[in-house]
Amino acid sequence: MTGEPRSTQIVSNRNDTSAHRWAFLALLLGNVALAAGPFLVRHSGVGPVAAGFWRMALALPFLWLVALILRQPLRVPRIALVGAIALAAFFFAADLAAWHVGILLTKLGNATLFGNLSSFLFAAWGLWLARNWPTSVQALALALAALGCGLLMVGSAELSAAHLRGDLLCALAGLLYTFYLIFVERTRTELAPVPLLVLASLFGAAMLLPTALIGGEQIIPTDWTALFALALCSQVIGQGLLVYALGHVPPLIVGIAMLTQPALSALLGYLYYDEALTGLDWLGAMLIIIALILVRLRKPQRHAILPS
Repeated sequence: MTGEPRSTQIVSNRNDTSAHRWAFLALLLGNVALAAGPFLVRHSGVGPVAAGFWRMALALPFLWLVALILRQPLRVPRIALVGAIALAAFFFAADLAAWHVGILLTKLGNATLFGNLSSFLFAAWGLWLARNWPTSVQALALALAALGCGLLMVGSAELSAAHLRGDLLCALAGLLYTFYLIFVERTRTELAPVPLLVLASLFGAAMLLPTALIGGEQIIPTDWTALFALALCSQVIGQGLLVYALGHVPPLIVGIAMLTQPALSALLGYLYYDEALTGLDWLGAMLIIIALILVRLRKPQRHAILPS
């Protein structure tokens, strides 16, 4: 053990591009998988909170198998770390409950866009953690990403009083998801990604099942296909790759990468619901891609240093 501070060692590990060269690709693939979430929730055949429960519960055996394959032992961490994971699970469970209910009360485009409020909040948290204002390139990337989201909203989403309740629930979900990402990003410095996700999924499922029962929701579906797809796509693949990337990719890049989800959801709507993609949709998607390229090409000079 060297005399180097633990926080500095963490930053050094994050910048080891040779060891973690696949983290950025994992981040993008994870967002592709997560973009299918709203579509699968609508076809789950159970209540919205129950869908969140099954998403986590059905994922557990698959995550356990992945942990065995990757040789990431499932061990009980120290008490303080368990508490942090439990808090992350609480915010994630609350996020899923709010978002899944919101998905059923508003348009698919609205649900995805408002739910990704966490993209900007998590990026802002990363800049605050680094104790640094965004560089000119970072500021341009954030502005382009925001403009891209705005164009997607004009093209795919629809603001109206009829959707207000669903929009507010999805925005609340985005706020809750930000806290989940923060706690996961911090715990990733001490725990491997798959064991962390197993514990978070276990805690989250235990929180959502009583909520669904109290709400009188349908718990057992007539067809399990959509629920297994939701568990595999959103929890095992999507969250698995995202949690892995959070250990190696700065929050600013993670935040902008998550903004690819609205564009992917718009494409999913085009493929499955015959929803037309306007020129504004394509332009918005292109601006988000350009923003991601900009922030990726020029990394911040100062990286976030996590407190010891």
